[in-house]
Amino acid sequence: MSPLAGRRLGLLVWAGLVPSLAVVGLASTGCKGTCRPGGDEVVIYTSVDQVFSAPVFWEFERRTGIRVRAVFDTEETKSTGVVNRLIAEAARPQADLFWSNDPVRQLLLVQRGLVEAYLSPNAAGIPPEFRSADGAWTGFAARARILLVNKELVPDADVPRSLRDLADPRWRGRFAIANPLFGTTTMHVAALFDAWGEAEARAFLDSLKANGVRIASSNGEVKRLVVAGEVAIGLCDTDDGNEALEEGAPVEIVYPDQDGTGTLVMPTTVVIIRGGPHPDAARRLVDYLLTAGVEQTMAEQAAHMPLRPGVPAPPGVRPVTGLRAMKVDYGRVATEMERIQPWLQEWVGL
Repeated sequence: MSPLAGRRLGLLVWAGLVPSLAVVGLASTGCKGTCRPGGDEVVIYTSVDQVFSAPVFWEFERRTGIRVRAVFDTEETKSTGVVNRLIAEAARPQADLFWSNDPVRQLLLVQRGLVEAYLSPNAAGIPPEFRSADGAWTGFAARARILLVNKELVPDADVPRSLRDLADPRWRGRFAIANPLFGTTTMHVAALFDAWGEAEARAFLDSLKANGVRIASSNGEVKRLVVAGEVAIGLCDTDDGNEALEEGAPVEIVYPDQDGTGTLVMPTTVVIIRGGPHPDAARRLVDYLLTAGVEQTMAEQAAHMPLRPGVPAPPGVRPVTGLRAMKVDYGRVATEMERIQPWLQEWVGL
């Protein structure tokens, strides 16, 4: 078992042993009328992996005495499930906060007027490109979209350096991506539409299909396929790649397009839900999430890249300042993500 996988297991056991942390299943209702306005509890929906987010909530509980009620999304429907739930609950909010594993889906809530702006004093250390000026949302603890390459199947001279390389006939049927209708893959595709334009992005996706791309259920499944040698290359996230490295797999992480448009960087983000039952506790939890200590914890335990300068990161976790990041307007990407959904469903075959 790799160190990261061991930490996943250990943290999951640890979180499960904490009796005060109420884990609320996605299929259930967060409060069912029992949340006490102004009470010593807070309700948070999150698409950040439970094994990493739950211990963060436990530490907040330990420090403040505020009980955390947490709703977690599934791996296959990352962010989509909880976002749809938040929209459905708009007339009677059940959640106080949403901690998203990407910087786009919370903007769907902002655009619908479902978010209460809050300028946390702890947001000052976050670079301005990763937070909104009005406090509607703040990013921290980032991941990036990477190519995971099986070195036993791909000679060094042939290692792809750009997303466009996946359309090369040499990779026909030998690469995988996660279902683009969910998770960070949806955001990545929308970012390409925004950066490249409609015609070029559609042509690229069509070229991947023509080249026999394998569509996996999740980024974790993409990693598994690459490690097992079932495909030579996979498009996934940095935390997936770091887990493969720590497992001792013969893989290489490639940050694509460092000589061109750059690699897509995706901070996790937190927003406060307008009209949530516990606004004071919500602000306290936001303040805690935006501390340097939480970024360091996410770097050490979840291989997330700190955004705040000077936060230590373990070996293998590349700092955001150490790579060429794609220039994106996350608001435009959020709009694109909704707009292209019908076309993506057709592309996937639904």
